[in-house]
Amino acid sequence: MIRENAQKILDELPQGVELEAACKTRSCKEILEAIDAGVNIIGENYVQEAEKAFEVIGKRARWHFIGHLQKNKIKKAVWIFDMIETLDSIKLAEELDKGCAASGKVMPVLIEINSGREEQKFGVLPEEVEGLIIKLSGLKYIRIKGLMTMGPLTGNPEDARPYFIETKRVFERMKSLGLPEIEMRYLSMGMSHSYKIAIEEGANIVRIGTRIFGQRLGGS
Repeated sequence: MIRENAQKILDELPQGVELEAACKTRSCKEILEAIDAGVNIIGENYVQEAEKAFEVIGKRARWHFIGHLQKNKIKKAVWIFDMIETLDSIKLAEELDKGCAASGKVMPVLIEINSGREEQKFGVLPEEVEGLIIKLSGLKYIRIKGLMTMGPLTGNPEDARPYFIETKRVFERMKSLGLPEIEMRYLSMGMSHSYKIAIEEGANIVRIGTRIFGQRLGGS
């Protein structure tokens, strides 16, 4: 069923939009089935979970980190991941830069936007993005490649649209500045319930879990 679900989504996605399988709590067998269906990006929330899966799966797909990165996990994260989608502070960026320098790796990153302005969530407020990006532009071992947002979780997918619009607005603003070493290439927005709305508003990476793998045991 995973294979069929993934293939159906891939067939429906517009050209230029990439499918990222959100693999929180999923087994290696499930992840491999998604990869066999044509999924090229694996999204993981936890470094420890990703490490176990990476030992089995390796580089059969690209690995994106989509959770909150803790400083004590940076060394392992640098080894596993091809992109960090959730950079949201100068302190974290500096630690990540140090970790990448130690391994000689340049890490593509997305800046996480707290588009819903939710106090309990990570991410940069939309009006603070420009200042953060300017501060980060001098770091040698990270490369800003775009933006990511979650947006508030709501029952109605349409409710997510204003948050995607706001993030796209910031994305276009950053692109217009033409900052050196900054490339606004990726806009990661939308999950299983909202990805179609996100695509309409400019997303070119969508993070989908439930629609590929089905409901997680004990949750969505």
